[in-house]
Amino acid sequence: MNHVLSTHLFVNNRLTSALLGKIQHAGIPAVEIFCARQHLDYRDKAQIKELGHWFRESELKLHSLHAPMYNDEIWGKSGPHAVVTIAETVKARRMESVDEIKRAIEIAETIPFKYIIQHMGVGGEEFDMRKFDAAFAALEELKLFAGARGVEILLENIPNELSSAERLHQFDELTHLGLNYVFDTGHAHMGAGIENEWSMMKTKVRSTHVHDNNGKDDIHLFPMVSDGGTVDWKKTMALLRQREEHIPLLLELKERPEYANSIESAALVFERLEQQ
Repeated sequence: MNHVLSTHLFVNNRLTSALLGKIQHAGIPAVEIFCARQHLDYRDKAQIKELGHWFRESELKLHSLHAPMYNDEIWGKSGPHAVVTIAETVKARRMESVDEIKRAIEIAETIPFKYIIQHMGVGGEEFDMRKFDAAFAALEELKLFAGARGVEILLENIPNELSSAERLHQFDELTHLGLNYVFDTGHAHMGAGIENEWSMMKTKVRSTHVHDNNGKDDIHLFPMVSDGGTVDWKKTMALLRQREEHIPLLLELKERPEYANSIESAALVFERLEQQ
């Protein structure tokens, strides 16, 4: 499978060309950049311009962006107003989130990429049909904005009552937006199970987020390297290979102090998963 590494692994550090160079040097051919302002400040034209110049001269490809979850530089710690969510039922607040996501999509004007990964709601959010309506209004606008820049929105299965595989299917049938999906192994493991969620999503899956956990906590462990994960990777890789011509093996991992070189550890994950 094609290998992609999410820069979520370094989300608490500023994204630099030096870091991207290390990823490329490790033999990883593509990245997904996580839009968090302490990492990639999508409002900072100088940072975007610098990275754009680097990508133009580099063999490393930008596969996708992850849409922002917060509008501050401290991972939402400045307060509830920092949360970026398209399921906000108050229109004025929702439009603030839509505008924030548009700023991230505009990166495609400098650094082309294929997909932007979008959450529907936040972790643990309860289901409410009004939130579906809000997300529909937001995504209808964002789909046009992204499409004009050659970008496709992918919805992610996340651990809440709006974005399980079953709910994503329901949303698609109600809205007819025709959006495709990113399949998150860790989130599926916390929900109805990887095999079950994959069966409902697979025909519309265009990318992945691969990580491990204990079935309860969204801790983004390194598959087959970290202790504590309970995903059956032999079965999971067999499922993902059903769509290997259409999807990459994309690692979305959380930095861990026991790994002195996170990029080397990620490369080891790719190696071990491909052996399954």
